[in-house]
Amino acid sequence: MESAEGGDHIRVITTIGHVDHGKTTFVDSLLAANNIISARMAGKIRYMDSREDEQERGITMESSAVSLRFKMLKRSTTEQAPEAENYVINLIDTPGHVDFSSEVSSASRLCDGALVLVDVVEGVCTQTITVLRQAWIDRLRPVLVINKVDRLITELKLAPIEAYHHLAQLIEQVNAVMGSFHAAERMEDDLRWREERERRIKARKEAGAESAENSANAGTEGADTIPEPAYQEKDDEDLYFAPEKGNVIFASAIDGWGFRVGRFAQMYAVKLGIKENNLRRVLWGDFYIEPKTKRVISYRHLRGRNLKPLFVQFVLENIWAVYDSVVMNPSNPDKVSKICTTLGIKVTPRDLKSKDTRQLAASIMSQWLPLATCTFQTVVDAIPPPQKAQGTRVSRMLHPDQDSDTVEPLNKLESDLYSCSTDPSACVVAYVSKMFAVPTKDLPMNKKKELTADEMRARGRAAREARAAAGTTDSIAEAKPVDAQEHTAPPAETETLDGLLEEDETLIGFARLFSGVLRPGANVYCALPRFDAKKTNASTLRVVKIGSLFTMMGRDLVPVSEVRAGNVFAVSGLEGVVWRNATLCSPNADGLPEGDDALQYVGQYQDCLVNLAGVARPAAPIVRVALEPEEPGDLPKLIRGLKLLSQADPCVESFQQQTGEWVILTAGELHLERCLKDLRERFAKIDVQASKPIVPFRETAVKAPDMPPPKSQSTVRGAINGTSAHNAVTFTIRAVPLPNDITDFLQANVSIMRKWLREGRVQSQTESTEFTEQGKAVTEEDATADADSSQVATVKDADFWPTFEKMCAEAGGQWADLPGRIIVTGPHHAGPNVLVNSASTGFTSLRSRTDPRWKGQIKPEDAPTKREYRDYEDSIDTGFQIATFQGPLCAEPVMGMAYFIEDIKQNPEAAHTQSGQITGSLISAVRDACRAGLLDWSPRLKLAMYTCDIQATTEVLGKVYAVVARRRGRIVSEEMKEGSIFFTVQALLPVVESFGFADDIRKRTSGAASPQLIFSGYELFDQDPFWVPTTEEELEDLGEKADRANVALGYVNAVRKRKGLFVEEKKFEAEKQRTLKK
Repeated sequence: MESAEGGDHIRVITTIGHVDHGKTTFVDSLLAANNIISARMAGKIRYMDSREDEQERGITMESSAVSLRFKMLKRSTTEQAPEAENYVINLIDTPGHVDFSSEVSSASRLCDGALVLVDVVEGVCTQTITVLRQAWIDRLRPVLVINKVDRLITELKLAPIEAYHHLAQLIEQVNAVMGSFHAAERMEDDLRWREERERRIKARKEAGAESAENSANAGTEGADTIPEPAYQEKDDEDLYFAPEKGNVIFASAIDGWGFRVGRFAQMYAVKLGIKENNLRRVLWGDFYIEPKTKRVISYRHLRGRNLKPLFVQFVLENIWAVYDSVVMNPSNPDKVSKICTTLGIKVTPRDLKSKDTRQLAASIMSQWLPLATCTFQTVVDAIPPPQKAQGTRVSRMLHPDQDSDTVEPLNKLESDLYSCSTDPSACVVAYVSKMFAVPTKDLPMNKKKELTADEMRARGRAAREARAAAGTTDSIAEAKPVDAQEHTAPPAETETLDGLLEEDETLIGFARLFSGVLRPGANVYCALPRFDAKKTNASTLRVVKIGSLFTMMGRDLVPVSEVRAGNVFAVSGLEGVVWRNATLCSPNADGLPEGDDALQYVGQYQDCLVNLAGVARPAAPIVRVALEPEEPGDLPKLIRGLKLLSQADPCVESFQQQTGEWVILTAGELHLERCLKDLRERFAKIDVQASKPIVPFRETAVKAPDMPPPKSQSTVRGAINGTSAHNAVTFTIRAVPLPNDITDFLQANVSIMRKWLREGRVQSQTESTEFTEQGKAVTEEDATADADSSQVATVKDADFWPTFEKMCAEAGGQWADLPGRIIVTGPHHAGPNVLVNSASTGFTSLRSRTDPRWKGQIKPEDAPTKREYRDYEDSIDTGFQIATFQGPLCAEPVMGMAYFIEDIKQNPEAAHTQSGQITGSLISAVRDACRAGLLDWSPRLKLAMYTCDIQATTEVLGKVYAVVARRRGRIVSEEMKEGSIFFTVQALLPVVESFGFADDIRKRTSGAASPQLIFSGYELFDQDPFWVPTTEEELEDLGEKADRANVALGYVNAVRKRKGLFVEEKKFEAEKQRTLKK
C-alpha cells in the first residue's frame, strides 16, 4: 500500500460540502481516470454510493474510501527532461446531509486535506460552514472546488463578465467564513496567552520575594526582572482561497472538466510573451491587457476604458464559446468541428451527430480540461504529504492547548508520529475512527475465486479421468464435480456465539496508520477512548490480534500483506473489543509477544502507548423510536441487531427504557429511516415494529399575569409543606422559576457538571450504566443527559463559579447569594435546576465540594448540631432528582427551576421508632412537593426546536411560508443571494411538527425547495396547558368549554398517553348518537 517513490508521494484527502453539491459525482470522474468505471458513466453510476437506498435517494449516507494511483511528470531542474513519478491518493467521500455529520467527523480525523465543494449557484450553505469548521478544527489543508460552473451558462444564462463577478463574490464569501474561524481562534489564543502571562508573573513575584529575602539575609543583590515576551500574532495569509495561489478549482463534475488558472497561464504564456509564473499571478483579479502594447495593466491604469479582465477574456469567454456552440445554439456542426480542431481534441463522428448536446459538450470539455488531471495536480501541489502534515496535526491532537503550530517531539513515539515514520522498528500507531458492517459473504476471502483458462482445462481433465475410472459414460452435465469447493474460500474456523446474525455481518475498522508498519497477525495494544497514557488503566486497554488488512476501493475490499504509515485502510479482528473508535499501538512492526500476559508487561511498552481518540459528536441524536419485534421470540435477535447497529453507526444510541421497551436515538428523520432499514435487512433480519417518533420536551414554569391564587393562602407562591411517614420529618420547599440568564448558563455548562461527576467531586445517587467501549447498554437517564450536555461549555472549569457568582449578583434579590447555597443540581446531578439551602440544615454546599478556592464552607462547630438533618440529605437529593427528571405535566425533564428548602424539622420520637420507613417516604414526599411547587406557578412546555434552512426560488417562496406556518414554525430571516434567483429562508420549527416536513415542502414546491434541519435547543411554548376562559370577554368569545384547541394540552396528553399516565379527556359525546361503527 505504498507508492513506488515512498511516503512523500502519498496524499490522504476527503471530499466535504453541502448536500447535493456534487461530491460523489466529482469522485466518479477521478475513478474514471483510474479505469475503475467507464468515463461515460462518471456522474451517473455514483460508484461510492454502494447502498441501495443511497442510489434510490441520490444522496450519500455513509463515508467510503478509495485508493487512487496516477503518474505525474516532474522535472527536478529546468535543464533535465521530466520524469514520471507515481502517487497514491487515499480519498474518502463523505455525506453532505446534516443527519450524517458524524460521518464527516470520523473521516476528517483520518485525512490531511479536504476538497471543499461549493455549488456555484447555491453558494455557501449551512453545511458548507459546518464542514469548513470541521476541517479547521482538524487542521486539514482545504482546496476550494467551485462546482457546477456550467449552471451559470445553461440555467442562469450569465454573460462571462457577470459570471466573473459572481465567482469573485463566492470566493469572498468562503474566505469570510475562514476569516471568522481565524478571528475566534485568535481571541482564544490571546486569552490563553494572558492567563499564562498572569501565572508566570505571579510565580515570578513569589520567587522574587523569596529571592529578595535570601539576598537581604546574605547581603547580595537580587536578580533583574526578566522581560515578558510579547504576544505573537499569527499570520492569516495562508488561510484564504485565491485562484492565483492554486488552491481553487473551477469545475463541472457532471461534464467531467475542471481547471486552475495555472492551466490557462501555461496555454497563453508563449502567445503573450509573458513568463508563466507572472501570468498566473495576474490571470485572476482586476488585471487587464492593453490592446495596443499587449502589456498587462492594473485597475489604476484603466482610465475609464471598458476593458475585460484577463480571466474573462482568456478563460471564461472560451468556455462560454464551447457551450454556446454545442449546447445553447447547436445548429452549426461545422463550428463545433472547428472548435475541436482548434483545441486539438478528437471527437467521434457518433458524438458529433448525437442529439444529446450535453454529452457532446462533456466529451469536448473533458478532453480539453480533464477534471481528474487538474484535481490530482492540485492535491499534490496544495496538500502536504503525511510527513509534513502530521507534524502539525498530530501535535495538536496530543497537545491541544499549545500556542504554536509546531512542537518539538518529547520522545521516540512523538518523533515517529510527527515524521510519519515507515521504518519497521518505529512505534506502530493506528487510529480507528469508526466501525462499519460488511456482509460476510462480500469479504474477499469468502468470494468465489474466478478460475483461469488453465485451471478450467485442468479441472475438466480431472473430471474426465474420474468418469473414466468409474467406467461411466454419463454426460458432463450429470457428472459430479471433483473438489467443487476448491475455488471457494474455506469457512471461518471460529464461529461467534451470537449465532447467525454475527455470521452474516462482519464489523471492520475504518483506520489510518500514523506511524510504523502494520501486518496481519500482529498482536497490538488497543487503547479505548477513555484510556489515559499518563495513568494507565487496565480496564481501558486491550490486546488484540490483527486479522486481515484491506485497501478500500469504494464498495470493494482488496486484501494487502502490510500497511505503511500515511495510508487509510480497513482492518478486521477488532470485533468485540472496539466499540466505535480506538487507537492501536505496538512497539514495532512485529507487535507484542504471543500470550495472554501482554497486559502484565504494559509498563515495559508504556513509551509506545498513546490515545488519539477525539472525535466529538457534532450534535446529540434527538429523534427516538421505540422498537419491538413482530414475533416476541425474536427479541434476542433485535437486541443483538441493535448492538451491531450502534457499533456500525457512530451517531446512533440504543437503550432500554424503565418500561422495558428498547429505544433508538437518531439524528433526524432520514437517519431514522436508514437505521430501521439496516435493522430489518442486515443486522437483526427480523420484522420490527417501530412506534411513532418520540420527541423530547422540557417542563418549566413562568410568572404569568393571570395566574390562579397560590394553593396555600398562608404561604408565598410555590411553597409546599410536606411530611414523611408518621410525621417523622416535616419540611417546606418553595419552587421559584430561575432567571433566563442563569438557566441558559447552567444548561450551556452541563458538561462541566458531568466532569465533576466523573471526577467524584459530586456523589451520584444512581449508578449510571453508560454505553461502554465493550457495548453495555446506556440507560434512559444517561441518554437524556447526553443530549443536554452535547454543546461545548461557554466557560472553563476554573471560571465556572466566578462567572456564575457574577451573574447571580447581577440578578440580585434572592439570587445574589445563590452560588454558596446550592446543594445539588439536577436532573442527574448535572442540569439546569438547583436545590437551594435556605434553612440551617448543615447540608453540604455544592461549591464547597467543587471549588477549592471557596472559603464559605460550614464552620466545624456548627456541623454537629445539624447532624440529624444531614442524615436525610441523600433522601432529599434523590427526591429532587426524580422530580426534576420526571416533571408533573407529562413526566419529562424539568428545566429552569430553583427549589428552596425553607424549613425542615424532625420528630425525634417518630424518627427513632419508624426509622426504617422514613427514607422511602421522605423521597416520595420531596418529589411530590417539588412537582406541586412547579404547578403553583404557570406551567409551560419547552419544545425541542430545529433550525431550518431552506433555499427556494421566487416562484415557490410563498408556498414555503405556508408550509412552515402550518407546522407552527416561524420565519427568522429571509435573504436573497446576490447574483442568483435563490432566497435563503431561515426558520425555527418544533421537532414534534417536523416529521414529514421535508416531503411536504418538496411536494408543495415541486422539488424546488429542500430543507436542512439542525437541532438548536429548547424554546418556551408560551401557552398554559391548563388555561380555561375566565374573563367575560373570553367566555363570550369561546364559551365555557373553550372550544378552541389548546395546543400545549394536546402535546401534554399525547405524551401522557404514550407513557401510560392518566389523561383526563372526554371519550364520547353524551349528546350524540353512537352506532356500532363509531
